[in-house]
This record gives sequence, C-alpha cells and structure tokens, in this order.
Amino acid sequence: MFKNKYKFFQLFMVGIFILSACQAIPRFNDERPNFLIIVTDDQRFDTMQYMPNTQALIFDQGVTFERGYVTTPFCCPSRASILTGMYAHNHQVYVNEDSLEMKTMVEDIHRNGYYTGLVGKYLNSWKGETRYEYDYWVSFWGGTLKHYYDPDLDVNGTWSKHTGYSTYLFRDYVIQFLDDARNQRKPFFLIYAPNAPHAPFTPAQEDVNTLTDLPPHRPENFNEEDVSDKPLSIANQNLLSSEDIDGLEKTRRRQILTLTALDRTIPDIINKLEEIGELDNTVIIFLSDNGKHWGEHRLTSKSTAYEESVRVPFALRYPDLVPVPYVDTENLVANIDIAPTIYELSETRMPKTVDGLSLVGLLNGNVEWRDKLLLEAWPDRGHWSAVHTGDMIYIETYGDLSEFYNLTLDPFQMDNMINDSQYQEIIAQLKQYLEEERIPTTNQP
Repeated sequence: MFKNKYKFFQLFMVGIFILSACQAIPRFNDERPNFLIIVTDDQRFDTMQYMPNTQALIFDQGVTFERGYVTTPFCCPSRASILTGMYAHNHQVYVNEDSLEMKTMVEDIHRNGYYTGLVGKYLNSWKGETRYEYDYWVSFWGGTLKHYYDPDLDVNGTWSKHTGYSTYLFRDYVIQFLDDARNQRKPFFLIYAPNAPHAPFTPAQEDVNTLTDLPPHRPENFNEEDVSDKPLSIANQNLLSSEDIDGLEKTRRRQILTLTALDRTIPDIINKLEEIGELDNTVIIFLSDNGKHWGEHRLTSKSTAYEESVRVPFALRYPDLVPVPYVDTENLVANIDIAPTIYELSETRMPKTVDGLSLVGLLNGNVEWRDKLLLEAWPDRGHWSAVHTGDMIYIETYGDLSEFYNLTLDPFQMDNMINDSQYQEIIAQLKQYLEEERIPTTNQP
C-alpha cells in the first residue's frame, strides 16, 4: 500500500510539473498592475491617423489626452523626465550628451518586486549596455540607429548583429519578454521604445512603394512669410526653398511609413497580453519623447516651444482606471506625470524629487488638476522656458525676444502678442509663475 501511495505521489508531482510548464506561474497575493510604456521617437501629435491599430487597441480603449505635452522637447532630456518624473532643470539632463545621474522609478519598482524590461532606445548618452535595474534588456548604442535594418543590439549583456527590420525585431523581443514575464511570481514593467519615426526613418521593405500620393503638408504657419515677431534664432531663418520643401515632404512620408510598420506590431503585443491573461491588468501608456517641425515657422527640427515640438500623442489604457473610453480635451498632462502614476499604482514609495502628478487622481476625479505647465529646453538656438495653460503660452528665450500666444485665437502661433495691452496682466502672472517654477530643487553638480 505504501508503494501505491508513493507511486501516486510521483504521478501527482509529474502532473504538477507538466501543468506548470504549460501555464504561467501564478502570482502569490500580488494584485498590483503591470506596466507597458510605449515611447516613440520624434512622433508628432497629429500622426495617429496613420496608426489605426494603435488607435483602436490603445487610444480608443482608454483615455486620449488631447493636451499631452513633453516638458523638454528633446530626446534624452524628455526620456529622463519619463524615468524620473522630474523637470530637466532638476534631473540635469539638458541635452542629448548629458548622462542621467538621478535615480529612476525603474530602480525603485524593481526593488519593490517588479520584473523589469526595456526593449529599444534608452538614453542618447547611454552606450547601450545592460543596466542592473532591468531583468530583461534589448537596446542599441546611443540614441540613433544608423539604419533600421540589421542593427547591432545588446541582448541581456551580449552584443551581436541582428538580421531584419529593427521595429519587427523589437516586437519579437517584447513578445519574448511577455513570455518570460508570465513565468514570474511578480508583476512586470516594460518600456517598449522603438526608434520610429526618428532619422534615418527607413521604411520597411513592404512599405517602400506606398503612400506615394500623400497630400502635401501645408498648415497656415508652413514656411511662414513674416517671422519678424519671433526670436532672432527663428527670425533669421531663410524661407524654405523648393528643394528644402521637397526634402521635407520626402522625410515626412518616410517618417509616416516607419509608423505604419510600428503600428503592425501593436496587435501582436496586445494579443500576447491577452493570451497570458494580463491585458486588462496592464497599464498601457503610449506617448512620444517629442514632436518635430515639418516646415512650420520655416523650421525643420524640434526643441522649440511651439505646438509641433512640445505636443505629442498621449493615451492611457487600463480598465480599472478608465472603464469607459473617452477623450480628455481639457487637462494638461505631461511626460513628468508617468513616473508618479507608476509609483502610486505599484505601491512604491515616491521620492520627494518628483515634479509630476499622478494621473490616478485625475482619472478618478478626486483631485484638482494643474492649470499651468512648465516647458523648457537648452537647444542649440538658445535656452528658453515657457508656461503653457492649455489656451495660452508665454515663452522667454534668454537674451532675446519673449513671446505670448492666445492658442484659442491663434492655434498656429503666427502672431506674437507679447506687447499687446489686453494681455499684459496675464503675461505678468505667467512670468511670475515661470520665475518661481524653474528654480532648481535638486543639488546642482
């Protein structure tokens, strides 16, 4: 009889082993949500029409923030703000070459029991090697791939050349991360940071001959005729030539095509989340690190305080917080709000250095939200800072002309009203707020 019981026990344990091999290891009393943060690179706020899968599966399933902004519209500073919840004048990453020395929220939630990963771009100042706070790591050197095809990647500490299109390779590694995460006894956190639509904006081979009839981009402020009311760094810009405009249109088309390829990866990721039973328990946030000009005000770059540069696509999908999808057209949200949101939902102690606000209170409707947002940058054309209210923006460019725009009346920021008598009281209020808000609250090096 003892032998029969022992044999039964052996068969029972074999069955348990087989079952565990086929299914995710269950979490033990940890009901905290997972996090998937998707960060595109140089994507404008007005390009979601070219990403129907992303629109349908993320934006239309949660809250779309029409007033979503990045506080410093430059790759490395913006991503440092996502990781820390801090303004650039506090985390001290001013330009792409600056390294981030501040502790990030990934370090904190990793210590607090999360299985963490990054797939794609980290920071421009980082050489791509694996970081200790990530359990899973796939990245490349610096901030720009030389080509979207056949990249050199560091995969969990090993560098090698990978054959294929980078966006699809990253998608495959995201799927692998999720497969690994299902076998953890803890919630997961993943940053998916593809290089689309950043330069060199190489389309996938199957898209090369598509969108050949894309209509030209001609908003009211395109190649603006009179920029004398702008700071000298812009006022001195020459009108775009026909060759410049032709090049811009080619760039714009190629950027959009890289988003088309990225959009193909989203259903695979959503389906994998559903397959492992974690879709509705995962907070999915989608945004870009900054926008980019396509000829507005004669500009072709980023790092300006204008809407094309600072406003980005921004959405959050999580049924527990957003049971009914909607579009928020009123509230100012920003990249600095992501870290505090994650701190709160992950039940992780938030450091006092955080400047942003948790979106949890906003989405639950139980807090008064900000009515002003600080924007700032240290680009080649000069250091500027600004206050955005959603309807108005006041901009100071150091050593140069200040600007004020009523965005309700002038959404394309054509007419600088800095000297208009009817706005002097509000300009004075915004100037005072700016002087107070941009004072550093962390120790300087």
